Amino acid sequence: MSTLQTKPHLLVIGGTGFIGFHLVLKAKKRGWKVTSISLNPPKRNRYVAGVNYLKADITNFKELKKKLNNPYTYLVNLGGYVNHFNKKKKVSSAHFKAVINLTKIFTNKKIKKFIQIGSSSEYGESRAPQNEKAQCDPKSPYALAKLAATEFLLMLNITKQYPVTILRLFQVYGTQQDKNRVLPQIISGCLKNKKFPVSSGEQLRDFCFIDDIINAIFLSLKNKKSNGEIFNIASGKPIKVKRVIKYICKLTGKGKPQFGQIKYRKDENMKVYADIKKAKVKMKWKPKINFNKGIKTVIKSF
Repeated sequence: MSTLQTKPHLLVIGGTGFIGFHLVLKAKKRGWKVTSISLNPPKRNRYVAGVNYLKADITNFKELKKKLNNPYTYLVNLGGYVNHFNKKKKVSSAHFKAVINLTKIFTNKKIKKFIQIGSSSEYGESRAPQNEKAQCDPKSPYALAKLAATEFLLMLNITKQYPVTILRLFQVYGTQQDKNRVLPQIISGCLKNKKFPVSSGEQLRDFCFIDDIINAIFLSLKNKKSNGEIFNIASGKPIKVKRVIKYICKLTGKGKPQFGQIKYRKDENMKVYADIKKAKVKMKWKPKINFNKGIKTVIKSF
């Protein structure tokens, strides 16, 4: 058998996004075959040579089935609409209907592992540190759709031994992140030495660097003990948003954040940070890049 045939074939739903870009890049560096499926082609700075980029609407079953007719070893679902609070139908369709479509196409025989990328927002107002056993109380259409997808996939694992693992990510950051996300907005505002509105910044959040996230995904792909399990993937170390903003100002030597000009969201959980013991024990995963080091890397990339 040729080495070409023995290479794993990774299918990434949403491979043109921030996390998807880093995932397909790492997989290509490992010599894997990689296919990405997204609504749009990759931006120039997120194009990875050798990746098979497909365009399709993951909520359209017929279109999706037509495109995904190759055998794949692993599937990582990073797809979905990212606006957490608008367009309810679009959000639930992108995050729940898409998962149903994907599981219809990929039965046990066709795939070794299905990694569903979940979200800390599934926990809603659960008390920190959020633990995988906590009662979830989602507060947005996005969080509700993500939780529905989680429950559906876990049910498939129980009833059909479907090889799924849920990775619940907290605040992911890193290079090549979309400029409309929180940290890139703050960094950009500071580098331009602008006045920019922010909240009072008393929220505790858990920031995890992209390299640590990608390592967790690769570990979970080959870990059979992770089937049917939810894992928090985060730094496990809470940090106040205000401290983050002030630290970025210090590193850049610029920036005029206007604290208190943005109101907290209704139902905002002020303390969102993870208990990551389960991932450490069952997957032998732990974050390696602390926030101070990670944020310096991101600022340099600007």
